[in-house]
Parts: sequence; C-alpha cells; structure tokens
Amino acid sequence: MGTLLPTLAALALYALGYFVYARFLSRRIFDLSPTAITPAHALEDGVDYVPTQPAVLFGHHFASIAGLGPMLGPAVAVIWGWFPAMIWVVVGSIMIGCVHDFGALVVSLRDRGLSIGMVAEDIIGPRAKTLFHLVIFFGVALAMGVFVFILGKLFSVQMDATTPGYPGAATPSAGLMLIALGLGYLLYRRNWPLAPLAFISFFLSLGLIYLGHVYPTMGLDPEMWPKESVWIYTMLVYGFIASVLPVWVLLQARDFVNSLLLYLGLGGAYIGLLVLQPDFVAPAIRTTVDGAPSLWPFAFIVVACGAASGFHGLVSSGTTAKQIDKETDAKPIGYGGMIAESLLGLIAVIACTAGFASPEEWHARYSDWHSVQGLSGNVSAFISGTATFLTALGIPRAFGESFLAVVVVSFALTTLDSATRLLRYNIEEMADTLGLKFLKNRYLSSLGAVCTIAVFAFYEIDGKPAALALWTLFGTTNQLLAGLTLLTITVYLRQRGKNIWFTGIPAIVMLVTALVAMTLSLIDFFKHDETLLVVVGGLLWLIGVAVVVEGCLAMRRAR
Repeated sequence: MGTLLPTLAALALYALGYFVYARFLSRRIFDLSPTAITPAHALEDGVDYVPTQPAVLFGHHFASIAGLGPMLGPAVAVIWGWFPAMIWVVVGSIMIGCVHDFGALVVSLRDRGLSIGMVAEDIIGPRAKTLFHLVIFFGVALAMGVFVFILGKLFSVQMDATTPGYPGAATPSAGLMLIALGLGYLLYRRNWPLAPLAFISFFLSLGLIYLGHVYPTMGLDPEMWPKESVWIYTMLVYGFIASVLPVWVLLQARDFVNSLLLYLGLGGAYIGLLVLQPDFVAPAIRTTVDGAPSLWPFAFIVVACGAASGFHGLVSSGTTAKQIDKETDAKPIGYGGMIAESLLGLIAVIACTAGFASPEEWHARYSDWHSVQGLSGNVSAFISGTATFLTALGIPRAFGESFLAVVVVSFALTTLDSATRLLRYNIEEMADTLGLKFLKNRYLSSLGAVCTIAVFAFYEIDGKPAALALWTLFGTTNQLLAGLTLLTITVYLRQRGKNIWFTGIPAIVMLVTALVAMTLSLIDFFKHDETLLVVVGGLLWLIGVAVVVEGCLAMRRAR
C-alpha cells in the first residue's frame, strides 16, 4: 500500500483536531481568558517564573516534550505493523495526548504554576500528592536513564553493524549550547529583537552540523574518541548544570534553537515523503511476533510519547506553566505542541515501515522481539528511513543522516536538561512534605536527581544493559502517570460543574491500558528474577491503584 493517502488523512485529522476540537476545549471546557494574570507575571523571579514570548516558549515546550520518545517508541512499535502504530499516534494524540497536555497546563496555570503532583493535592487530597511524587520520581528517572544510555551510544564511534554511532553530532551539540548561552543573554539582558537572533542562531547551527559532518571526530583517531561511559558521565554533568541555571540562560534559548532545526528536518521529511510517495514494505498488522508481548496493550505502551505521555504533563505544569505570558497561549503551546510531537511520531512510523528498500530488509530488521532489543539501533532505523525521504529533495544521504543525528541528539539533550530540572522540582516538593529542608537547595536536589538517573543508565540484567526492559517499564509508568493526570483534570472539571467526559474517557482508557500492561510486565520480570524491576514496578502498580481510589473518592465528594 502507498503512504500518500494515509499521510494526507492524518494531516487532515491534525487540522481538525487543532482548529475545531482544541477551540471547543478552550472555550467550552476550560474557559481560557486573555486577561487572566498568569503565574509568570504574578510570581516572576527571573529564575523559574519568567514571562516568555509565545514563539520562544513553544520551541522550549516542544523541544522539552519531544526528546527521543516520539522517534524511539514508534520505531519499536512498528514491529506489530504500521496500522496500529499510526492509528494510535494520530487518533491517540488528538483525543488523548493533546487533551492531556492542554489540561495539565491549564490546571497548573490556575494553581500558581505548580507541578501536577502539587496540583493533585489541592484537587484530590494530600495523599494523592505523595503518591504522584513517587510515580513522577521513578518515571522520570527511568526515562532519563534510558536517554543517557542511548546518547552515550550515539555519540560514540560505530564499532559494529548493531551498534550505530554518530560522533559527528558531538561538535554541533556542544556548539548549540554556546549559541544558546549567547542567545539567552542578548534576548533577556540586552533586549535584542528575536527575529535576527533566531536567523543568526539558525545558520550558525547549520554551519556546526556541516562541520561535524566533515570532521566527525574533529581530526582525532577513532580509537582516541571518548567511549560510551565517558559520554554518559558527560551527559549527567550537563544535566546537573542545566538544572541549576536560571531557565532563561540555557534551557529556553537552547530549546528554541533546537526547535528551529526540527522544524526544518520535519518539514523536509514530509515534503520528501510526498515527493517520493514510497509504499509500505511492512505489513499493516502483525498480531504474532516471536518473543514479543501481545499487541494490546504493549504496542500502545511502547509508542509512549508519540501519542500520550505523562511526562508531558510534568513539562506543562513543571516548567511551561511558569513561563506563559497569557492564559490563551495554552492552546497553541499545550494542544499545538503535542500535535507537533505527534507529527514527529508519525514520520517515525512511516520512516520505519516505508523507508526500507524492500520487505526483506524490513523483516530482517524486525524479525522478532530480540531483533529490536538494541534501542540505539531503532533510533538508527528512524534516522536511516527519514534520510531516504530527504534524498527525494536532492540532499545526499550521508549529510541527511548527519543532520538527522544532530536533531535526534539535540532533542534528547533538551529533554534531559528539562527532565533533570523537573526531577529537581519533584525532589524539592517531596523534601518539603517530609520536612527535609536541606534538600530544597537546588544544588543538592539536582545532585540527587542526577544520581538517580545514573542508577538506571548503568543498570544491567545478566551483565547486559537493561535499556529495553527499562523502556517498557517507563512506558507503563508514563502511561499510568498520563491516566492519573487526566483523572486529576477530570476531578478539577467536576468540581467546577464542567462536562467531564472529554477528559474522563481518555483517563479510563489510559489507566486500564497502563495497569494491564504493568501487571503483565511484573509477571515477566518475576519469571526472569529481575529484582529491581519487580520492586519498582510493583510499587508503581500499588501507587497507581491508590491514586485511582483517591480520585474516585474525590469525584464522589465533588458530586
């Protein structure tokens, strides 16, 4: 089957979702007001609460929620066929993921820009806050452990066919940090206009990408290039630094510049796809895969951030809500930002099912569950497949892959720095609840966040990295958190006499899917004596059920 009609249908659904459904939610459900005073103005402190131009904040928000998730998840989930992955990425985003992100942003805006865990205390009760904090703590640490592990692989020199490396992404990634520091300073301390700064930053970034392409190891012998573990430690140090700096110094500017690169890459990929119009070489549906778990619920769990993500609720409430200039900006940033991420997830689905040369090549890559164990290899499949679309525009494949590798790495880094900051907030909030005031110091809480991420980055099962097992556990935790966030938003609406079905039904779908998947995963972890995963997964399952009970009690009180 050709890719043209499914792609055009998906784009039409995105347009309907944003221009019709999001408008309905804005006016009839959440009652957004352009005159409401946002936390960014009411609590402005120049560190976390900073009123921000919508274009800059959209880039920051988009880059923070994107990361590896919408590329990595679909690249694994297509093992069950392109159709279920595409349906979940498109329809799941419009009806669930976008509503989740939008709703989390609004309820946080109306509660001092607090994280969803703190918001849950005001809406559901104090026990819900503690339970939310535990889910957030493990969920973010798991995800970032996987991200850091994969980044270490991607920055390394390719050693064999199963372990791809893109060392040429290191130079542009480091250079982008310097560009971001200059952009932040000139924008906020010198009040330079955004447009010329964005133009200069964008072309400097492209120059750095070309430099990394021509000199991938900067003239060093490949044997002298830093190894995987060195890059992992480097990423952890970077996450710490980004977490403690004021948000305008690095995070906002870096994410904005990264978003410009992704707009270029994403736009080029879709134009190339429409020009090339390749056929799917993967089957539409594949219900039985050797060694793989069942299509439902795990295809929807593995897609993760490509369709719905509890992590997005943390970004919406943890950082974005503290920077929104006007309440009405929540629609383009919250709902629109998730559509942009879903577009990335959609191109990942197509790249990994139509970007291969033949059905035989696809089946060799996705022959069984064991073949997708190396997560860095799945990222490579996305890069290679998307580069195929860019060749239709006359872009050499080698340069296209170098460009896409920088985009992938840059977005993983933006999610890492934002997530480390979110984990810092979470630790500080838990410390406040427990009376451990010394942990409210942002340096100590950031150190605690980085150390927790490191545990999962280096965690092994039978002497081998546990990245895919951790990704599956993150997927269930992430979807569980999304369901709990939607439950919180639903109680919020119920308390105000609003229609609850537009968030209530998505909450039920997410909670049932996540709890079933978590139960099945726990059984598998137990069979394989994976003690840490059994303990963490079991704790998260109990917490999830407890929050659901608390939410139901809150709904009953609201009645």
